[in-house]
Amino acid sequence: MGMQERIFSIDNEDTFNEVCLEVYRYQKDQCAVYSKYVDLLGKGKTGISHYTQIPFLPIDFFKTQQIIAAGHQAEITFTSSGTTGMITSKHHVAEVAWYENSFRSCFQQFYGEVENIAVLALLPSYLERSGSSLIYMVDDLIERSQQPSSGYFLYNHEDLFNTLHKLKQRGTKTLLIGVTYALLDFCERYQIDFPDLMVMETGGMKGKRKEMIREELHQILAAGFGVENIHSEYGMTELLSQGYSFGNGIFQTPPWMKVLMRDTNDPLSLIEQGKTGAINIIDLANYYSCSFIATQDLGKRHTDDRFEILGRFDNSDIRGCNLLVQ
Repeated sequence: MGMQERIFSIDNEDTFNEVCLEVYRYQKDQCAVYSKYVDLLGKGKTGISHYTQIPFLPIDFFKTQQIIAAGHQAEITFTSSGTTGMITSKHHVAEVAWYENSFRSCFQQFYGEVENIAVLALLPSYLERSGSSLIYMVDDLIERSQQPSSGYFLYNHEDLFNTLHKLKQRGTKTLLIGVTYALLDFCERYQIDFPDLMVMETGGMKGKRKEMIREELHQILAAGFGVENIHSEYGMTELLSQGYSFGNGIFQTPPWMKVLMRDTNDPLSLIEQGKTGAINIIDLANYYSCSFIATQDLGKRHTDDRFEILGRFDNSDIRGCNLLVQ
């Protein structure tokens, strides 16, 4: 069984740990940036027997370094959004098939066969730039959906409103994925009572609107679309996997992805579930880059590997690493 097949067939904690250790050893040997980071920490020669002991690479390295395994070239490069002059993250993906396998398997696990779902996308800020991994995923979902109404709507809210009405009348299983501010813009002009609609917000305000607490945001969206809960997608340029929430901001991950919490005052120390901390992510789909990433998101880990996002913080806990400025 090849590594890709092994990763996407993980079904228990022991297998996850076993594969994590293999991926760690591979990336420590083959990814020069990660190898140097591990060595500087003095962790390279220390015996590691569990994934919680593996060093997590600060996410800012994706802004300054080319993180890819030796002997591989990028088949596609995903980039993060940013204002003029801002340094953006770049994820050099050696084999895009890993990304396709990851998001297709994950979507099917949480939402079922995409062929049976009308996928509507309201993602203007993502469509207006190049290099978005989210657009790559949504393009694929729309293409594989066998519903003729699937597609992008950009700023055409009237067309989206009419399409939602038609799909409601037909009883079609429908997913509307939208950047948060665009969904709010839609709800200010239109209201629809579509209880079976799955509304998925992602990406936040993108500087277009004032930030809101999740409870208030989801209350407005739920009232605007006539639904009980608002779904969310948690992903980022530096990952090839996603977490999904069916409501209340509580996310779940596929079996090859796991979220841990670190102490914001000690970036090398993990904390127990139920406490607020900075989010570390294991994404084994990142096989040819780095699967162990220390993000700048704040969160809380619940039972059964569920988690919630509470906000962001600056990079003060990793600013001292001189690799970031080389």
